[in-house]
Amino acid sequence: MKIVCKRDKFLGAFQIASALVPTRSPKDVLMNVKVEADEDRVILMATDQEAGVRLEVEDVEIQSPGKALLSVGRVGNILRETSDEQLTIETTGNSLDISGQNSEFHLPLTNADEFPSVAKFNEDSYFELPSGLFRELVRRTVFATDNESTRYQLGGVLFEIEGDTIVAVATDGRRLACMKGKGTPINGYKNSGMSTIVPTKTLQLIERSITDKDELVQIAARSNDILLRTNRCTIYSRLIEGRYPNWRMVMPSTEGRTRIEGIVGPFFSAIRQASIVADPESRGVEFAFGNGTLVVAAKTADVGQSRIEIPIAYTGETINITMDYRFVSEFFKVLDMDKVFYLEVRSNTEPALFHTDDEYSYVVMPMSRQ
Repeated sequence: MKIVCKRDKFLGAFQIASALVPTRSPKDVLMNVKVEADEDRVILMATDQEAGVRLEVEDVEIQSPGKALLSVGRVGNILRETSDEQLTIETTGNSLDISGQNSEFHLPLTNADEFPSVAKFNEDSYFELPSGLFRELVRRTVFATDNESTRYQLGGVLFEIEGDTIVAVATDGRRLACMKGKGTPINGYKNSGMSTIVPTKTLQLIERSITDKDELVQIAARSNDILLRTNRCTIYSRLIEGRYPNWRMVMPSTEGRTRIEGIVGPFFSAIRQASIVADPESRGVEFAFGNGTLVVAAKTADVGQSRIEIPIAYTGETINITMDYRFVSEFFKVLDMDKVFYLEVRSNTEPALFHTDDEYSYVVMPMSRQ
């Protein structure tokens, strides 16, 4: 094998693939990224045997096809540290040679045939949606998962697909994020039910791999695993076993609630300011809506107190609710600062419902007032 590549492009692809490489494994071969060059493209592959990635590298000249294993540690350091803009990667005898205009490295060659196969996307029936929408589905939900819970189902995002609608849901039991979008089922594809729970790590990887050149993401969920494909990347992952909680029972109705309209930027700023003196353990911040004003306040005995006031459109009687500032902040972090949102509240004993016009909903359980 002999290829000539642009260092920055190869490094970018290598870093995405290497995110799946386990830090420790009884199988040393898994501590590598496999590179495979055929007549017209170069593919990087990695797997931890629970998930796998196949990623095409752009702007590579293939002088002779072949395959090799690239040590994540050593090759990763070479790609990061060398100043050469262009590198030649070549296998010669028992050596892996990486060279540029000002650098040269010779590493021992490991048998690439020992590397396990990584699944390809060979499905005829699948769901297709714009890559930008898929990225938002992931960004707006994945932060609400719980990877430390004994309820393993909460360590991933639930995907439900029915007709041309896809729904992504995540919860850690104290807040819930849900976003809906539209796509196209190919050959009658559908995937309803509560069992397609995709691990957080898999979704973060596919979200990172999407580029501005990618127009579509294709999804094919099966009984125990899922395949996702973009223009240059295919990711395979086992699903989290079990059934997801009935999230629709958690989503509160808007009936009988007070609706407060706001702009993300001012609200987010007020929360960040108030949280400076919030208790680092409880993270409770008090919100008071009324008489055309939102007051965000926090108080900690050994730290101090804060009171931030901003104007709002709501002029009715004051409604008080205490929420975890981190949970509220994470809702605002995934939205544009000039975006309009709505908050539906009733009292400090019932969940608060945040939502936007693009079918994004977020539920936060209130905290007891001190």
